[in-house]
Amino acid sequence: MNDQLVINGRAFRSRLIVGTGKYRSFQEMARAHAASGSEMVTVAVRRVNLTDKSKESLLDYIDRSKFFILPNTAACFTAEEAIRTARLGREVGLSEWVKLEVIGDQQTLFPDTAALIEATRVLVKEGFVVLPYTNDDLIVARRLIDAGAAAVMPLAAPIGSGLGIQNATNLRILRERITEVPLIVDAGVGTASDAALAMELGADGVLMNTAIAEAQDAVLMAEAMHDAVAAGRKAFLAGRIAKKLYASASSPLTGVVR
Repeated sequence: MNDQLVINGRAFRSRLIVGTGKYRSFQEMARAHAASGSEMVTVAVRRVNLTDKSKESLLDYIDRSKFFILPNTAACFTAEEAIRTARLGREVGLSEWVKLEVIGDQQTLFPDTAALIEATRVLVKEGFVVLPYTNDDLIVARRLIDAGAAAVMPLAAPIGSGLGIQNATNLRILRERITEVPLIVDAGVGTASDAALAMELGADGVLMNTAIAEAQDAVLMAEAMHDAVAAGRKAFLAGRIAKKLYASASSPLTGVVR
């Protein structure tokens, strides 16, 4: 299919975005990235060695001719921290794009939506392409779009929980009401069926890290996620049949000789 994910005018063949944390080794991470078929990987600016070139860095294991790097502001708890981190990522040459995270609670890692909107507004004015990690709230999504967000990335469940989609209704509402920018499900995916469901609900893409990195076989799980995202997208485009309370014969009885 000639069906691409387009964000801020940039097209990606893959609708799966993967992370770089929690892998058992950089070598395993690189193999998983290749198996995922992804073209975009997200990197935590504050957890990467950006200055000492003599030391090993995960950036050494990302082929930038194949993968677009999406810096993120993980571990930032205020708008000011997130803005400074985004600026740092751009200054060292990572990207003017940013996956914006402003965390409001240490235990749940839920976003501070007020600070998130504030940081989005500031960074957009500075020329950043902002992809904010947010909750599954339509009103917040609208305010992020008004602030200039290039995508809206609602959580499926708490970060790293593996619980899968907890509120399909909200995601369906977001899909119906958010048409100006891509809708990318971010956080909480646990296995391939979660990714497929997100896509079947109409998400434009899925971003994940822990589900792949902490799987017993990260490379095989990355391959499974690739297949699940592709299958879910095709199912959404195909249009599922309506759910019915009673049976409907696969072979219609009309015209049958008795």
